[in-house]
Amino acid sequence: MFRDTKAFSGFSVNDIPQAKVFYGETLGLQVTEEHGMLNLHIAGGSHILIYPKPNHVPATFTVLNFPVEDIDRAVDDLTRRGVKFEHYEGELQTDQKGIARGNGPNIAWFTDPAGNILSVLEVG
Repeated sequence: MFRDTKAFSGFSVNDIPQAKVFYGETLGLQVTEEHGMLNLHIAGGSHILIYPKPNHVPATFTVLNFPVEDIDRAVDDLTRRGVKFEHYEGELQTDQKGIARGNGPNIAWFTDPAGNILSVLEVG
């Protein structure tokens, strides 16, 4: 039934204008707005829908992962753009930059203005 359907993912935020600035300017993604919702245009022709929800509660899991070739460079660049990385203890302990290393692929988590968890994930 859905074999040929171009499915897409979506998540909510509490402030569309703030999300548009964050995803478009801070992260540098192509963002379009239609009917009060945002579309993030991702490489390969995919898109992600961001919709407003007045009683938004941030997800407690990663909603969006950005694969990168060099995580240190990506974290440094995003930090210069004002992104704050999460720091964790325990099994997924992060270093001073906020990067978890050696337990699978290197990964660093950060949040959007609505508190949704995003990551940069080293591939390759």
